[in-house]
Amino acid sequence: MHRFISPLVAVLSVSITLSPPTSHAQDQWFAFPTNAVFETGDTWAANGQRFRLYGVQSCLRGTFFTNLQSQRVDCGEAGIAMLAAMVRDLRPICTISARGRELAYVICIANAAVQGQATRLDLATALIAAGYSFAAFNPDGRPVHEPYFVAQIAAQQAKRGFHAFPNLPDPNIILLRALGSQAPATPAAPSDLPTIPAAPRLP
Repeated sequence: MHRFISPLVAVLSVSITLSPPTSHAQDQWFAFPTNAVFETGDTWAANGQRFRLYGVQSCLRGTFFTNLQSQRVDCGEAGIAMLAAMVRDLRPICTISARGRELAYVICIANAAVQGQATRLDLATALIAAGYSFAAFNPDGRPVHEPYFVAQIAAQQAKRGFHAFPNLPDPNIILLRALGSQAPATPAAPSDLPTIPAAPRLP
């Protein structure tokens, strides 16, 4: 297990995971593409399509924090590395929850062993609870999905991941300030988590 994922197991044993209903066909789920090109810490492209994790806002490229070695780190690039590491270790499967103009919003889940028991994890919750991403906000300042914001607050209080650095450039603050000087925008994603199909049993 990757060194960034190990402490995550304890976090997720008390965090929010998805419990999808069982009324849909399993073929609505697909493996996270092995040829994915990560654009940001929440968005990737593969096979002519672009995907974004539903309800997630990653750090922005070109914004920086200072790590414990006093090095200046691009938060957006670090977020990409964290997403890639979790995908490699968790091997999630995904389903499309909504479609935007240029991309599909997806929910991705994986199985992981928590205290010796198989547990289904939501990739978005994993990233946010570990402190390597943020809950996305609508232009009106409300979280796209409230449970993700709860996970973010817990990560902030515990100073996990990026929250360990006092000069962390919070992407939501940056984006909401930018939106405040512009005309009202269309929300980046639906304002509530949609009902999703049951996932097949993971190997």
